[in-house]
Amino acid sequence: MNLQQYGLQNFFEQQIDDSNKYILGRVTLEHKHSYRIVTEQNEWLGTISGKMAFESFARKDYPAVGDWVLVEQMPGEEKCLIHKILERKSVFSRKMAGLELDEQIVAVNVDIIMIVTSLNDDFNERRLERYLTAAWNSGATPIIILTKADLCENVDEYVEKVQNVAFGVDVYPVSTFTGDGLSTVKELFRPNKSIALMGSSGVGKSTLTNALIEEEKMVVHTIRADDAKGRHTTTHRELFALEGGGVIIDTPGMRELQLWSTDSALDTSFSDIQALLLQCKFRNCSHKKEPGCAVQNAIACGDLEQQRYDSYIKLQREIAYLNRKADLQATLIENRKNKKLSKQNRK
Repeated sequence: MNLQQYGLQNFFEQQIDDSNKYILGRVTLEHKHSYRIVTEQNEWLGTISGKMAFESFARKDYPAVGDWVLVEQMPGEEKCLIHKILERKSVFSRKMAGLELDEQIVAVNVDIIMIVTSLNDDFNERRLERYLTAAWNSGATPIIILTKADLCENVDEYVEKVQNVAFGVDVYPVSTFTGDGLSTVKELFRPNKSIALMGSSGVGKSTLTNALIEEEKMVVHTIRADDAKGRHTTTHRELFALEGGGVIIDTPGMRELQLWSTDSALDTSFSDIQALLLQCKFRNCSHKKEPGCAVQNAIACGDLEQQRYDSYIKLQREIAYLNRKADLQATLIENRKNKKLSKQNRK
């Protein structure tokens, strides 16, 4: 198999030592305790080696869909052992759903993140702001796909709404039913490029994947008629290679996206608010009732929506809370690592 078709880039090839006895492969599907890996020789089912398991303490230490890994084929079997994960170029993560503080890696080593949302009653600008923040934090370039354009009578109005919260991000309205806009989106897929689809349930990610691959790879379901909410169609993350080059990663719909992010990503997503903060009269302005507050002036003049500013404050607090918890968790992981190594040394 030609790994160039699976998105191989110099960034990953440069990490391989010529004297290395292991084989390069890419994770295309993640099972509960195993992985499907494509290599130049064949496609194998892989598990992590004992050494790798011993040295893994957090979710980021384990392979994820999109990872480039070094593997060793098991003699006489269509299976392999994973010995190393190559340095990742990008990582799209979110906080694990529920009260547990843990990172859930959604996709890695992608160049473009397609944030997919539909042009129906489920359209939500605040949700888009969350996805954009997570996308910028990943290291990939976000673009926005507006699906079901054939069912919308005012597409241009929705595009304008998106542009008001996604500065400098390309927006593509498409219809998988009529085919409108698909050819433009397909042009984004090029050899050595990897693209991941992200979005809520029912926005049409699986239908879009099938249309781009030109093959019925993913099962699709209809949305609920009463509230336009989607049903979970995709239950796992999977990587597909396109015939013309490049790969696409389809991901399960997310009921909620809790950030696993940094302040710098928030600054990029809300660059309009960041610019206003620098224009306030006082450096320690709380942006509430102070005279000369550029933020409150912009809200009063209609240049900034109150809801957008409220969303910014909410995400800022969420990220600050997660950062404090993450620092504590990192300390606990380091302590567990030291105890494990000390125990091994004593043995």
